[in-house]
Amino acid sequence: MTGLHRSLPKRAWAHVYRVTGGIVAVSIVISIILTNLFMEVLSNGVNVQGLAVSVIMPIVLGGPMTFFLVLKHEQLRFANEQLAHMATVDWLTGCLNRGAFTGKVATYLDRRNQRPGEGGALLIVDADDFKRVNDTYGHHNGDEALRLMAGAIRGAVGRHDLVGRLGGEEFGIFLAGANLDAADTAAERIRQAVNAIAFAPGEAPCPLSVSIGGAAYVNRTRFTDLYRLADQRLYEAKNTGRDRVAIMQAA
Repeated sequence: MTGLHRSLPKRAWAHVYRVTGGIVAVSIVISIILTNLFMEVLSNGVNVQGLAVSVIMPIVLGGPMTFFLVLKHEQLRFANEQLAHMATVDWLTGCLNRGAFTGKVATYLDRRNQRPGEGGALLIVDADDFKRVNDTYGHHNGDEALRLMAGAIRGAVGRHDLVGRLGGEEFGIFLAGANLDAADTAAERIRQAVNAIAFAPGEAPCPLSVSIGGAAYVNRTRFTDLYRLADQRLYEAKNTGRDRVAIMQAA
């Protein structure tokens, strides 16, 4: 409680005390009124006016209070959702940020209830010669190119596949349950989708391409090991001409 108290400013606690005190006071008043009304009904028979008042008063008094509390609760819930969104989503591309992506993949790989033979694949996508785009057209156009590439990547994979921006012009994709052939097909689909982007920040079109490295696994593995293998294949794709896919089966 002490830590929580220090995390809130004094005016926030003052507001909490005021609202709490007001609700308690109103509840006491309502309790007294309703008690008197019920006693009167029991002693003198049915009192239509008393029953009407006993129904109307909670609506008049409790309705606004309930609306206020529910409204504040919804505002708090929405604020928490916004904070969670900002903490996990890359502001530029709308993909998961590096921490959220690696955390989700690592959690999936660490599951204790994975079925035997249930695998997946990790792809690392890196934009080719992206420094040229920034230097030639400016970083604001480079940002637009990254947004277009992120959209192309998301459109080329399934709804439940994880897509994250690992940093700069590098993206990660995790394909749960995919074997080597399915991962290779998905990677090629991504490569072609990026090639098809119509990016023309200047008078002439500026073609975009990516190199993709990947590793598929069947037996249990760790994220660091899978990432290392996929990164090695990305290095291979870069060194053998770029705009290509290189995927391996993890041992």
